[in-house]
Amino acid sequence: MFNKGVSIAIYFFIMFLLSSCVNTRGTYSSHSYSSLSSTPQEELELEPRKSRPDYALRMPSHINTHEKTILIDPNVHAFGAYNANGDLIRAGLATAGGHWCDDVGRACRTRAGTFRIYSLGSAGCKSSIYPLPRGGAPMPYCMFFNGNQGLHGSPYTVEGNVSHGCVRITVSDAEWVRFQFVRPGTKVIVRPY
Repeated sequence: MFNKGVSIAIYFFIMFLLSSCVNTRGTYSSHSYSSLSSTPQEELELEPRKSRPDYALRMPSHINTHEKTILIDPNVHAFGAYNANGDLIRAGLATAGGHWCDDVGRACRTRAGTFRIYSLGSAGCKSSIYPLPRGGAPMPYCMFFNGNQGLHGSPYTVEGNVSHGCVRITVSDAEWVRFQFVRPGTKVIVRPY
């Protein structure tokens, strides 16, 4: 019914289609173009995503404590949550106070030392001081430990100490710390920097 040339063309076309369904490991893959979003990452040849730092590697895996503790290390821009046995159970990015704040004309460093959480806030926490002159900066899930200095969520966390003295962590970390970890009296240690 077909001539030999058409049969060969159809054969090569079918082979081409089948060869496009083989992934880089040589195994059959039935992914269609419409289902690439569910294709495992290692099967796609895309530019690699920048990986987020593993903040747990920046913090000690164990500290000597007999109570829940938040350890903040401004030198490595990280915090760790430690259980009563002293084991690290969560870590994340932490932005401490800046060496200098132009708007107030002084250093804004987070005070180093050992403190206790004395006040817990909600997702709606706001600064009563910053920005000058009226305050109002969002501080979701604020947890105060030293006067006006506290630990709170912020969408503006960077690997640098640039706050007015509070310790900024991601909003999701702050929500977890606030509702799953701390209570009034929980120990907070801020390392010197």
